[in-house]
Amino acid sequence: MTQFYEYDVQMSCGGCASAVRTAVNSLPDVQSVETSVEKQKVNVTVADGVTFDQVKLAIENAGKHVKGGKIIAG
Repeated sequence: MTQFYEYDVQMSCGGCASAVRTAVNSLPDVQSVETSVEKQKVNVTVADGVTFDQVKLAIENAGKHVKGGKIIAG
């Protein structure tokens, strides 16, 4: 089953977005990562078994502050 997560992430430039994408893509079973600096959003699609908190931790380990988020489906 596929999981869809959305995060509110403080990003100020394309480099920030790239760092987030790289960090999240390093997790196993990540299917897609979409970032929007303008909207301060990160949308992630993962295979079942990757938790919301695992993705959040990867974003935080990239040095970004996660202001909130939600599970869209899964």
